[in-house]
Amino acid sequence: MADFAAVYARLRAIMLAAAGDQVIERDVPGDLVVRTHRRDPKTGEPGWFGTVTIKKSYVAFHLIPLYDTPALADGLSADLAKRRQGKTCFNFKAIDEGLFAELAALTGRVRAALLADA
Repeated sequence: MADFAAVYARLRAIMLAAAGDQVIERDVPGDLVVRTHRRDPKTGEPGWFGTVTIKKSYVAFHLIPLYDTPALADGLSADLAKRRQGKTCFNFKAIDEGLFAELAALTGRVRAALLADA
């Protein structure tokens, strides 16, 4: 059986390392929610940066800014692209050092793009 807690811990660390001073809305075992300082013009709420959540059969890593700026994910390796579900979610069942390094770089690019737009 997969050790989703270990996968979650690694993905959580990647998200938090890139999040910087973003708003940690929720950080409980198995569920991390990070929001931006920028307010959503429609809701007035902080915008979304990302989430890491343990699901029933995988651990989900969402990078929400990819929805509005999909070009940030250009050049993904075929292996990481296989983990992608929709525009913003990457699913993992096991730790993969190479994919986690690539995901960390992608998460850093997303954070840099947010700072550039600020």
